[in-house]
Amino acid sequence: MALSESFLQQLKYKTDIEDVISTYVTLKKRGSTFVGLCPFHNEKTPSFTVYPDTQSFYCFGCGAGGDAVTFIRKIQNLDYMDAVRLLAERAGMQMPSEGFDDSLAKKRRRILEANRKAAKFFNSRLTGAGGEKALGYFLNRGLTKKTITKFGLGYAPTDWDGLLNYLKDEGFSVAEMYEAGLVRKGQHGYYDYFRNRVITPIIDIYGNVIAFGGRVLDDSKPKYINTSDTLVYKKTNEVFGLNFAKDSGRTSIILCEGYMDVIAMHQAGFTNAVAGCGTALTNEQISLINRYASEVILAYDADEAGQKALKRAIQMFKQTNLKIRVPKLMYGKDPDEIIKTVGAEKFAAMLETAASDLEFKLLELRNSHDLKTTHSKIDFINEAVKVLADASPVEQDIYISRLSEELGIDRKSAAAQLEAYAKKNAYAVRRAGSRKIINESVRQTAKAAFDGNTTTKKFKAEERMIFLLIKYPDCYKMLDGFSSEYLGKGFIKKIFELICANIENVSGTDISSFSSELSVDEMGRLSGLMANGRESVDPKAEFPDCLKVIREEYNKKNGRSVSVMNDDEFRKAFGNT
Repeated sequence: MALSESFLQQLKYKTDIEDVISTYVTLKKRGSTFVGLCPFHNEKTPSFTVYPDTQSFYCFGCGAGGDAVTFIRKIQNLDYMDAVRLLAERAGMQMPSEGFDDSLAKKRRRILEANRKAAKFFNSRLTGAGGEKALGYFLNRGLTKKTITKFGLGYAPTDWDGLLNYLKDEGFSVAEMYEAGLVRKGQHGYYDYFRNRVITPIIDIYGNVIAFGGRVLDDSKPKYINTSDTLVYKKTNEVFGLNFAKDSGRTSIILCEGYMDVIAMHQAGFTNAVAGCGTALTNEQISLINRYASEVILAYDADEAGQKALKRAIQMFKQTNLKIRVPKLMYGKDPDEIIKTVGAEKFAAMLETAASDLEFKLLELRNSHDLKTTHSKIDFINEAVKVLADASPVEQDIYISRLSEELGIDRKSAAAQLEAYAKKNAYAVRRAGSRKIINESVRQTAKAAFDGNTTTKKFKAEERMIFLLIKYPDCYKMLDGFSSEYLGKGFIKKIFELICANIENVSGTDISSFSSELSVDEMGRLSGLMANGRESVDPKAEFPDCLKVIREEYNKKNGRSVSVMNDDEFRKAFGNT
């Protein structure tokens, strides 16, 4: 994608990475850097670091990294050109009208437009002739026409090509419909994917229709189908209803399981309700919720599957700073049924009295033990201190007092048992954490070396060479006789060639210089390489040493013995030694 160097330089000067990232992440100054909780994975201790001097970021927890463009690409799920366009608009700059390949961005926009037209088609069929049964389904579920309009609900008729022909008339090609997931290909050609189903559009936080969910009106299988992942939709990244919930004016988010739960709750006044897209909650969805709330209320279904999902969600949310509360749901299996049975007021009371995740776990423990016997009391308190070990000192004090009184045991004894377990557990956690970090570092290095078909020794020398070349571009002058043929295929070779090309073209070697050529994952790897690298005391001495190791390891692998080399081959293989 050939955007002009002058345009990219101007965008770089007008874009401050701290300002861009602070829109999404609360940053705190730490020395010459800024740190915050990573928006790309769940964490309680900040490992996400912003480097103002290099206009880059890196998360030591999950490996995400890059420049401002990479950050926008990753957090907004955009391609390179759309991310540049967003930053250009933010900086008050006009995108150049010529000179770059905008095909992928145009394809995304066409898919979004096709989805918007499809939503209009489905909605019109719901309220038109032939949609009576589908409209009746929604009305029988207690939805008003106002709610149906708000959520853009619709109906996919029984025709095999109703939507296909409609979109053709609107100027869309079959290929575009296929890429949007609106049609499928069969033995006799293309056909509508959604047929004879009530339709729920999935809308992102910017108001774009990105996908659809369809439910049958009879007993046919499958009961539910959804749009597969496309250029504009990845179910693991999206949260249904967040486009409305983020503007609810509330600091809490109510997370439930189904789309109909969300819709019914919004109609009843709970406009901060959302649901994850897909069958299981993901870290990406939690990170998105974390951006718009300080508290999450987990209103999962009361059945066995719902309670299993609830326990998993609690564990996942505990990795964030979000406050967690769990209501005791009664009079129905899910929020939709409860609201229909006892009304919004009683449901609101359940939410108001929702227990913290700590109370919820202790209540579960209490219900699983018969506290009438001494043995059961001992088992219960042994399990309870494990739950309380991760609580704050204030919470520990309150609950130890409550449990001691309830069980009729000495408070000092219970507190001592908690303290002993907490110390033992903290040591085990630290030890396991350190071991995990070390093992993961070793594993990643070994894997990268294996993937590059090279030795660990050579791989480390290659990474150090890249660091020195970016940090001290003058090292480029010492590459005499060295070429990328000494490097294994893959990332190292690719970034080496890009660095050399940039130095030759006087284009700079800062991290942002490579964002148009590298993927989001590759930018993360490059940022990690630079963030973990140490300053060199003498790069002019260290750089040739790296080259020497790379050459020697290359020649060992390729069986080039010194004894059979002529003078020119020797100089090329080992440098001017």
